[in-house]
Amino acid sequence: MRKSVYIETSIPSCYYEIRTDPQSIAKKDWTQTWWHVEKPDYDVVTGVGVIQELQRGNHPKKTEKLSLISELKALQISQEIIEIVDVYISNLVMPADPNGDALHLATASYHKYYWRR
Repeated sequence: MRKSVYIETSIPSCYYEIRTDPQSIAKKDWTQTWWHVEKPDYDVVTGVGVIQELQRGNHPKKTEKLSLISELKALQISQEIIEIVDVYISNLVMPADPNGDALHLATASYHKYYWRR
């Protein structure tokens, strides 16, 4: 049975990192290596929330980031996931942004995917 991974927003962001400090370059290299070498061994998905997050705002390489994950199945947000997000936030398990990490973790957990951040 193949392992599964949920790709959240920081993966395409690291893949197309533009900062040039050593730590950022290392993260970019690790992310690109994982994407090309390890990713084929996994059932890789993303979420509608990730796509929406990447579509918002004006940030470098926006089009490329969206293109990178366009091939992935996008898990939908259900009422059950919204309720999980509410529980995470109300119990201070995750930051109080219902469209951020709480949504990503709830989506990955609900669909039983490992959350790749």
